[in-house]
Amino acid sequence: MLQSLAGSSCVRLVEQHRSAWCFALLVLGYLLYLVFGAVVFSSVELPYEDLLRQELSKLKQRFLEEHACLSEQQLEQFLMRVLEASNYGVSVLSNASGNWNWDFTSSLFFASTVLSTTGYGHTVPLSDGGKAFCIIYSVIGIPFTLLFLTAVVQRIIVYVTRRPVLYFHIRWGFSKQVVAIIHAMVLGFVTVSCFFLIPAAIFSVLEDDWNFLESFYFCFISLSTIGLGDYVPGEGYNQKFRELYKIGITCYLLMGLIAMLVVLETFCELHELKKFRKLFYVKKDKEEDQVHIMEHDQLSFSSISDQAASMKDDQKANEPFVNSQSPTSNDSSLNN
Repeated sequence: MLQSLAGSSCVRLVEQHRSAWCFALLVLGYLLYLVFGAVVFSSVELPYEDLLRQELSKLKQRFLEEHACLSEQQLEQFLMRVLEASNYGVSVLSNASGNWNWDFTSSLFFASTVLSTTGYGHTVPLSDGGKAFCIIYSVIGIPFTLLFLTAVVQRIIVYVTRRPVLYFHIRWGFSKQVVAIIHAMVLGFVTVSCFFLIPAAIFSVLEDDWNFLESFYFCFISLSTIGLGDYVPGEGYNQKFRELYKIGITCYLLMGLIAMLVVLETFCELHELKKFRKLFYVKKDKEEDQVHIMEHDQLSFSSISDQAASMKDDQKANEPFVNSQSPTSNDSSLNN
């Protein structure tokens, strides 16, 4: 008897604080996922880092042995200056001296990466004035970009997602949830093909040192706004049509980012994902619900009738097979 009472009380306690328990599991799962990623990256990349360090140490010792007139301190000072310039996107190599990082097309590419928060880190402002302007430009430009992307995605998703789903649901009688799932999968496949696979194949041809995996890696890192900066297109030696190439990459990044947001919004509108997200949200208080009910009760009957009339007009406009007749023609037919 006591065990059954204790079990029922525990079940009631869990049900009452279900959202808190789900949120605690979400936090725990996220922390475990971070630890899992750290363990995998460390085990995979640490041996390669060790080999690279050993190779650089051997090259340095060999260079000092072949150039006895040069001290180790002088060499390290030179290398520090070279690495510092390289962090600013300026290379000391002769085969990269022809590429300027701050011409108009490169600056346009930099501005797009700043506003989209991609930030490759390959090219950064050199002067104090440029750094100050970058702060002001980003403070204004990033919210402006979010507003722009939100407005664009809101309009695109009406024609790309909502209307096709409603069309198959109303005209063909399919379940709306099933149609939404199939549509989201098809849209995701089309987006991956048009903005990942095809561009990766193009980049693998245009970039001499990139294979298909590296090109696909660049597309994913860019469109996910991670922007590690280890691969930046258009920086090769004697890149043909570099200005036009940079403008094309800028357009690709903006269009790809919009496509990614459309796909994410489409998946977020799925009924199953909405139910899953609600598990981790805080439930509204009853007082807030009553306030919302009072606000709805204060709606005038005239506004409701106007909305109903507009909905009827929209339904008639969307029925191409129904011929609308004017009142005069109906009166004449009745008189006859």
